[in-house]
Amino acid sequence: MALFFFFGAVGALIVVTLAAFLLHASRQWRRASGMATAQAKLPPGSMGLPYVGETLQLYSQNPNVFFATRQKRYGDIFKTNLLGYRCVMLASPEAAHFVLVSQAHLFKPTYPASKEQLIGPNALFFHQGGYHQRLRRLVQRSLGPDALRALVPDVDAAAAATLRAWDGGSVANTFHAMKRLSFDVGVVTIFGRRLDRGFKEELRRNYFVVERGYNSFPNRLPGSRYQKAIQARKGLRATLGEIVAARRAQRDAAGGECRLLDTFMQWRDDSGAALTNDQIADNVIGVLFAAQDTTASVLTWILKYLHDNPKLLEAVKEEQMEVYKENDGGKEPLTWAQTRGMPLTHRVIMESMRMASIISFTFREAVDDVEYNGFLIPKGWKVMPLFRNIHHSPEYFWDPQTFDPSRFMASPRPGTFLPFGSGVHACPGNELAKLEMLVLVHRLVTSYRWEVVGPSDEVAYSPFPVPRHGLKARLWSVVADDQA
Repeated sequence: MALFFFFGAVGALIVVTLAAFLLHASRQWRRASGMATAQAKLPPGSMGLPYVGETLQLYSQNPNVFFATRQKRYGDIFKTNLLGYRCVMLASPEAAHFVLVSQAHLFKPTYPASKEQLIGPNALFFHQGGYHQRLRRLVQRSLGPDALRALVPDVDAAAAATLRAWDGGSVANTFHAMKRLSFDVGVVTIFGRRLDRGFKEELRRNYFVVERGYNSFPNRLPGSRYQKAIQARKGLRATLGEIVAARRAQRDAAGGECRLLDTFMQWRDDSGAALTNDQIADNVIGVLFAAQDTTASVLTWILKYLHDNPKLLEAVKEEQMEVYKENDGGKEPLTWAQTRGMPLTHRVIMESMRMASIISFTFREAVDDVEYNGFLIPKGWKVMPLFRNIHHSPEYFWDPQTFDPSRFMASPRPGTFLPFGSGVHACPGNELAKLEMLVLVHRLVTSYRWEVVGPSDEVAYSPFPVPRHGLKARLWSVVADDQA
């Protein structure tokens, strides 16, 4: 009998131990899978005033200071309330990876309805799952190495035309000049070089009205920026419809090219179904938006950083002059191989993207209650990985407020450099953007000189950070003999 009780006690102990182990394993699994446990609590932070939250504090100061102050006070995960949305902010590489990569299925892309209306609900970055995957593959196919190799002469021609139009020594807004360049590159990437000039001007006219309204208050009153943008969006859609109809009327839609529009038009699923005209139009407008302000902002900062660092500028110029001489003094266009052989210029671009951090954060929304590091992220809350905070952390980048391209002589720690986002929603056009930057720098430093006019250290947010007043500058061409 004693032996029976002994083994019974041992058995009970084993059962209890096993139960404890399974409970612990279950909690660990739930933490790893992102599922919330009863013990999880909301992150620290302040929700601010009723209704408005901390929106007034955000808009009354530099947004980088707003986020950095709260990170210092509460840690790498904290809560707030912005624009009527309850938010969880994440400021570590591990947290960004959790939301954007390892547990991306628990978070969906989210944009205000006003922005979705202007771009179009069928645009790929408003979706996830099968539709998003199909559209993303189409975009990547048109922006892969083979396509970019063929695109280099067009990007080179657009950069040369932009600088010629600026030449003459008059003061111009650098950001506006770079927006014209990024628009021209976006158009030739989507439509090819055969696009009718009339169509291009219609696209330009309507696009920039839509863009001005995109970040305005969604006021539908007649004459407001947003209402004008709604009307211009209709004009943009009508022009795109005409372009698609004209392409379909041609036996060879691409005329020897295969640009993004042709890829959209030619795609068929397994059942033979094609993309609708609305799906094509929404995704074309989405790509135009993605190719515009972000790239133009980085280009503007590159010009500022090179101007502010004369020794670095001379070193970049020396690197680019070797290519310039190979191309018969700039008479021949750049090649894809040459753009791959500009290590210093590439590091300047990387450091410019880190310092400027044009995409300061991204929006996601929790599709269920999620636990991260013991904290609860409730279903429906907005989740914002803070890329700028990671890029400017001394833990990952020494002396982070100093512009120093040499830091990219070694690869940064994985997950700490996210200028194009990460995961399935990372920017599919990142290589096109970098190509545009390399080509513009080449044309600029080999054939022009420029000087910044007035102060350039203040920053404006519209919504992406740019030097205030768009970096006013003069530009003039130099005689080729002076470059020898």
